[in-house]
Amino acid sequence: MKASSWLSPSADDHPPLTRLGLLLISLVQFSSAVIFDPIPSANIDLSKLGRVGLAGDFDGISLYQFEGQNENGFSTNGSQSILSRFPNGDFATLSSADAGIQAMCSFVMENGNSSGVVVAGNFTSLGGIESQGVAMFNPNTSTIIPLPGLSGQVSAVLCDEETNSVYVGGSFKGLNSTNAIAWVGTAGWTNLPFAGFNGPVTSISKASSGHIIFGGSFTGLGNATGPSLPDQQIINISGANITSGSSSSTTGFSDPTNIVCKTTGTDGAGSTWLLADNTPGFWQADFGFGFEPTKLRLWNTHQDGRGTQTFRYTALPINGIMNFTYIDPATGQNASCSSECPVSSNTSVEYQDFHFVNVIGMNGFRVDISAWYGSGGGLDGIELFQNDIFAYAVNSFNEPSCADISIASNATSTGPWQISPSLQSTSEYLSVTTNGTATSDPPSVVFQPDIRQSGNYSVNIYTPGCIQDNTCSTRGRVNVTGIMATGSSNVGFQTDIFQTNDFDKYDQIYFGYIEAGSSSFRPSVTLTASAGQALSSLTIVAQRVGFTLISSSGGLNNLFEYDPTQVAVDTANFTNSTFDQAGMGLGTGSGVNELVTSGNTTYVGGNFSTSSYENIFAVTDSGDSSLSGGGLNGEVFSMFINGTTLYVGGAFTDTSTGGSSGLSNIAAYDTSKNTWGALGAGVNGQVMNIVPLLMNITDNTPETVITLTGSFDEIVAFGSNQSVAVTGFAVWVPSRNNWLQNLDVTTMTINGELTSSVDIPGGGSLFAGSLSSSQLGANGVAALSSGLSVFPVYIEPTQAQTPGGLSKRALTQNVSGVVTGLFYNNGGRNVTILGGYFTAVGSNGSDINNLVFINGSNSDMVTGVGPQLSNDSAILSLAVDGDILYAGGSLTGTINDASVSGLITYNLLTSSFGTQPPSLSGGAAAVNDISMRPDTTDMYVGGSFSSAGSLECPGVCVFTSSTSQWNRPGTNLGGTANALVWSSTNSLIAGGDLTVNGTSISLANYDVKSHTWDTFEGASAIPGPITALTAANSDASQLWVGGTATNGSVFLMKFDGTTWNTVSDGLGANSNIRGLQMLSLTENHATSNLIDASHTLMITGSLNVTGFGNASAVLFNGTTFQPFVLTSNSANTGGSLSQIFSQEQNFFTKPGGGLAKGFIVLIALAIALALIFLLVVAGVLAERIRRKREGYMPAPTSSFDRHNGMSRIPPQQLFSSLGQGRSAAEKAPMI
Repeated sequence: MKASSWLSPSADDHPPLTRLGLLLISLVQFSSAVIFDPIPSANIDLSKLGRVGLAGDFDGISLYQFEGQNENGFSTNGSQSILSRFPNGDFATLSSADAGIQAMCSFVMENGNSSGVVVAGNFTSLGGIESQGVAMFNPNTSTIIPLPGLSGQVSAVLCDEETNSVYVGGSFKGLNSTNAIAWVGTAGWTNLPFAGFNGPVTSISKASSGHIIFGGSFTGLGNATGPSLPDQQIINISGANITSGSSSSTTGFSDPTNIVCKTTGTDGAGSTWLLADNTPGFWQADFGFGFEPTKLRLWNTHQDGRGTQTFRYTALPINGIMNFTYIDPATGQNASCSSECPVSSNTSVEYQDFHFVNVIGMNGFRVDISAWYGSGGGLDGIELFQNDIFAYAVNSFNEPSCADISIASNATSTGPWQISPSLQSTSEYLSVTTNGTATSDPPSVVFQPDIRQSGNYSVNIYTPGCIQDNTCSTRGRVNVTGIMATGSSNVGFQTDIFQTNDFDKYDQIYFGYIEAGSSSFRPSVTLTASAGQALSSLTIVAQRVGFTLISSSGGLNNLFEYDPTQVAVDTANFTNSTFDQAGMGLGTGSGVNELVTSGNTTYVGGNFSTSSYENIFAVTDSGDSSLSGGGLNGEVFSMFINGTTLYVGGAFTDTSTGGSSGLSNIAAYDTSKNTWGALGAGVNGQVMNIVPLLMNITDNTPETVITLTGSFDEIVAFGSNQSVAVTGFAVWVPSRNNWLQNLDVTTMTINGELTSSVDIPGGGSLFAGSLSSSQLGANGVAALSSGLSVFPVYIEPTQAQTPGGLSKRALTQNVSGVVTGLFYNNGGRNVTILGGYFTAVGSNGSDINNLVFINGSNSDMVTGVGPQLSNDSAILSLAVDGDILYAGGSLTGTINDASVSGLITYNLLTSSFGTQPPSLSGGAAAVNDISMRPDTTDMYVGGSFSSAGSLECPGVCVFTSSTSQWNRPGTNLGGTANALVWSSTNSLIAGGDLTVNGTSISLANYDVKSHTWDTFEGASAIPGPITALTAANSDASQLWVGGTATNGSVFLMKFDGTTWNTVSDGLGANSNIRGLQMLSLTENHATSNLIDASHTLMITGSLNVTGFGNASAVLFNGTTFQPFVLTSNSANTGGSLSQIFSQEQNFFTKPGGGLAKGFIVLIALAIALALIFLLVVAGVLAERIRRKREGYMPAPTSSFDRHNGMSRIPPQQLFSSLGQGRSAAEKAPMI
């Protein structure tokens, strides 16, 4: 759907903006499998308004044309979405995840059927549906199909039609595989022959041979290895809830906690727990955390010849009886048991160990004693062990202090942490609510694990989901740092983790060497809130950190080549693979981040160094090879190949050998010429993702541009291009060899991050990330015709600021960006005037503050008024009388050596200041509106002031230009006027926060003849100060008003000539009405009591539309609110519009130019008289021609004095001769 056909059905009704020299935005119809519902045409008739502009505070603007468009900024809490393109080029959010999306691929099965798009990341839900790390997305229906079975993070996916499989890699567990698995056809998850890797997978590519290449940080196939000394981590039973059944009543022997932390095997009161005589019973422990035990150790009692003979172990809450293996003390042989496990009564047997056959998760257990020695059963001690190495935030879950372990796991917390129940999570955890913007002394937790064996570890941090504790709206980002070793091998890390996950998740925070703990060193991980988050209330949680030992002798190193035709993997074949061999040469501590295949070559990027290359190299069937310059001098994170150009992003500044300037974190490698090229001079921070995108740059032809996402905030200056501030997102335009931000072109705006893209079979693309976009990139002002276009002026992006001394008063006007505009056409001139609080760039390159002129009669020259006005001035209203401009606002300055305040005048013809009105004063003096009295030159100004010069003149004052002096209109008005409307030559209506005769009101009427103010009819019904006011019909006998009520709610009301009518629904909380304007329509809407069918009301501001969200302009037809304009700004929120301004003010002229009947009658009469005159003239001419043809000659004349001659003839003689000289036939008949 074209924008022009949406705004009005007939584009021919609208004059082109050629005189402004504007570029109409033109967006290609982007192909997509996703169908978007168009919004019905607005049918606004702009044909009688001339040029039209929209003023506000924004850097991007769109017309609302398709369902799904909104003003939402991009997410900053780590959550990302599946995105598509609207037909107008904007980005649409199809489905949102609770965390990042890192990879996508389109899965077409071997039969040619499309199963959908596989979406992968570190999310726990997609589209509100629980999906751990991976899900399928149907682009035709936008439905989510969970693929349950994995636990962890998925970083890479490869959809392979040939093998009917999706290869999945990351840091996860699934089935019997770790970090790599396959989804096969309709069969679901399938273990690969090698059961995954012992370290994370970050990238997967398909080589030209058809083999699947895995890249990451691993050293071997299969699952991660356990520690060389298993069962060393003690599960803390002392913090559990201990209960028993059928305990002895004997004092000192009935308490089941007697045997906790007792490892001496000593019998006696307080050290032994006994059952009642000859009675079976149980001992039970319930924990606040989950665990997977590997060994149970029991100390039997021998008190008074008693003891336990057989028991069974039941896991809770699954109520499963566990199987054990053990060594029979009597025979020394291995044995097994389940429901009746024997315990020796031999006093020389200190304790017995029972090893779990199956490692099962549980959060409690029960030991049931079914047989006993002597008079009854009992125990002297119990311990539970596991291989998993965890450090819990709740310190009572860590290894018990009574176990006398010198390096026992522990945690130290600082701050007002509270213990939260586990709910649906695996364990209880700590939580704290703090101020997201705080930067000093944030709450923290330090985790110290029990590491007994040095080696390579994978470290994961576990985060409880936010749905269960209802904290999703306040969850944010945490900073995690670690110290892993000492001395020359000192290893540390720092990363940020988002905690916005709906369900439980874990993130890998470190992979590498960890030194074993000792009396002089303890590895540690510290969690604290990240600083500077835009949350007034921030909830952070801390649960546990896990450490998994990784084998260092698996025969691989970061690369593995897999042949899908082989049903088994022979590790002896590693030496036959060029990929495997290349990986083995990368060295310890290295890692592969990205794989890209083009033809017979696969490019490998990451963090490594060899004698031949650094951080990037190429692999073919013949082996590995270096790129020119020996690679790059820093880590490579992302790559994308487009034809023969390989784009490489990371953390580098040059090639390994040096000499290639401009390679600051981003570079382009020409694979055909083997040369490096710069993208300008790069960016000033790491580039994490490179994603291609189609955009219209020139000639309305879409072309591929390269988007970068990362931790940078500036595009580096190069050539004649200055540095450009950005927020981690930049766009490179290959056809222009420059950044989009440097090009003087009209195009859309995009901000946020893109992490992945995928082409959909049948056409179109999907994207992953979090973006805000607009059809047109324009700062503060845009032209409206059949679409949106820019004015020929560059206005710098607005920062979140307020002019010095200027507060946002009751007027709620926008005091940043462009507030008002005006078209000046006197004498055939063509000047656009913009006012507000902004900085524009003049044609001579100078800064122009707050008041700017665009001279369309002089090649769109951009000028200002010079330094006479303070840079802190804000222009809020403009008016023109002849060639004199009146500019009002919160302004100050010095003009012609005299101070000015509130209002200035400026001669547009001579571009100079003349004599200025005396300054307005009183409080923060400001003019909010200017309105000239019809058929006069009297200029009425309304605002917040109490005096004009020496004249007391509060709220509204009138300036008479002929005498250059102020006059007070009436003496009974006070307060602040925000808007003025003339209902006749002698009647002015003022809205605001006013008083009449000392009584507070919102609307007043001024009678020019009587010089008095009166409360407007029924104004007591208006619930608060008026911020916007407009005529509802052509004679202003009806009005629309809007504002904010005293209770903080927004109001919109119409006066129909007799009564006030309130629009009760449609605009929600935090709406801010800044402008109202009636507009004509090209097609009538349904009949309404509030608005006639041929008109609509445009409301501008920052509006919360019920059932939609935020919009900057809304159309109201008397029954429904329809979003019309959506904006965005540099603060990553919706922008706002202050007003619509136009060249002509014919807002109530109907289509076709219909006139009143009286005018029609007068015009018809004039035409009739003109026709009669023409007929008479034609008759006279025809008669003269006839006479001439028949020989008539003019009678001779003489110069005698006719007056004297006449005086000589008596009157009776003259009249008596009238009847003579005719025959009887010629005489008139007598009646």
